[in-house]
Amino acid sequence: MLDDASRTRSFPALVGMTYLNTAAEGIPPTAVAEALAQYARDRQLGMDGRERHYAQWDAARELVARFYGLTADEVSICSCSSEAYNLAALALRLRPGDEVIINDLDFPAGTTPWLQDVCPATVKLWRSRSGALRVEDLAPMLGPRTRLVTASLVSYYNGFLLPLPQVVETLRRHSPALLALDVTQALGRVPLDLDGVDLIVSSTHKWILASHGGGLVGVPRAREREWTVPAGGWFNLQDSLIVGPERFERAVSRPGAAGFTVGMPNFPAVYAIRAALEYLSGIGVAAIDAAARPLVVACLEGLARLPVELLTPREERSFAGIIAFRHPRMDAIQRHLRAANIHVMAHAGRLRVSIHGYNTTNDVALFLQKLEEALRLVGSG
Repeated sequence: MLDDASRTRSFPALVGMTYLNTAAEGIPPTAVAEALAQYARDRQLGMDGRERHYAQWDAARELVARFYGLTADEVSICSCSSEAYNLAALALRLRPGDEVIINDLDFPAGTTPWLQDVCPATVKLWRSRSGALRVEDLAPMLGPRTRLVTASLVSYYNGFLLPLPQVVETLRRHSPALLALDVTQALGRVPLDLDGVDLIVSSTHKWILASHGGGLVGVPRAREREWTVPAGGWFNLQDSLIVGPERFERAVSRPGAAGFTVGMPNFPAVYAIRAALEYLSGIGVAAIDAAARPLVVACLEGLARLPVELLTPREERSFAGIIAFRHPRMDAIQRHLRAANIHVMAHAGRLRVSIHGYNTTNDVALFLQKLEEALRLVGSG
């Protein structure tokens, strides 16, 4: 991944392509394709294949736990981050008078469950300033009625990197609230220290380079009672209530992360997650960050010299792998870049560049060159 030979071997699709859109869709290494092929072979065994499926399940959970800083018993896998947050909303059992704090840099999966009409809580909006969420703005919003603060470690919108230790310290000092953290745009790209987080959620088809159909959930054991999901299903229930004599009398969910997988696991995604996390573990997220961060800095510096509006804070402690900027001719710029086989995201009123370990100095240089060409063209009419 971090040199030309391994990049070509593991990511043959990147040959001849400048791919700067991992924040939308990661390019899986060949190991993930091999894992999906193995799933197909195991599936041909029918019921006998389940032993192999569950071996992959156990291995995937062990790897997720290692990345999250938890144990395998504190981790589970559902279908996506949106499902995880909706199940979390069930677990909280919010009441009138409760308060939930969301923010304007977060992905809809983490904000919209609390905005539905059926949610009885009062929702407060933590607003960003100059592209950053300021802890001093959070503190006065907190109080004894605050039940939840939800945020992303890295914003999908502009790449802002949340100052997590300061957020945790502020939350604990001013309220009894739980902290839910979406690490989708950080997992696999930057080293994680999630101490003090009460619910961890991630998608699987972006920076960890796995497949669609996975939601990685982490709940520290000390918080499992608060995150017991009262959902129908079977995989999430205490074992005695699945086949025992009381199964038509009551349903009792397993506490914590185990309750977030309500039915049969999505085993194709599980195979892919296991393979992708093994691949990243072999390289090391710290090594990926060390290789990619200079490229992010170079890209930011290049964009700062161009006639675009940067949305990403430039302080080095405030960004990870995503850079976003605005221009009134966004769509025309995107067409020019795609004509050169350069892939970025044009959505939500901004262009977004994302830089991973498989990106190179040449990727950034070509992007900046073609972007400057596009700006001259759209500027001339």
